[in-house]
Amino acid sequence: MSQGGILQDKTTALADIETLTADSGGAVGPNGVGNVDFVGGTNLTTVGVPGSNSITINQDNVEVGTAQTIGAVTADIITVACGATPGSYQVQSQVSAFESSTPAGGGFRLVNGVRTTGAASILTGTTDNTINREVAIAASNADIVVSGNNIIVRVTGVIGLTMQWTAKLQYVFAS
Repeated sequence: MSQGGILQDKTTALADIETLTADSGGAVGPNGVGNVDFVGGTNLTTVGVPGSNSITINQDNVEVGTAQTIGAVTADIITVACGATPGSYQVQSQVSAFESSTPAGGGFRLVNGVRTTGAASILTGTTDNTINREVAIAASNADIVVSGNNIIVRVTGVIGLTMQWTAKLQYVFAS
């Protein structure tokens, strides 16, 4: 948990941050011009937006998405562009499904590999799919598919039901 100390600002009525304290490593104070740098670590990227007073911390190689299906239709929750570098992805996704009128819920854990030529993607096997769902949504499904040079998490709803979906996809890449 971060903590901040207060230093009296002599030029305005506002207070400045004196230190920031992370989970480990001790307090970090500003440099000679009043800045404290947020530097991303392993699988983390930080993005500052000047003028907005905000810094966003993102976990690399993780995508999150939501979708809705009305009836037995498909929806693409997450699409990841493979890029121009040939290589191989190991992909895993967690998908949660909820239908409120019954109500019923379910979960899917998907694992597959994808190879890209840099212009087209190819599944390296059949998606391993661990499924836990209630009877009312037994016809629902989730899968990892490819199209063009993209990795896609695709879901299928159930006839007569409106379903809400949330997914997280995480991958590692070797080239």
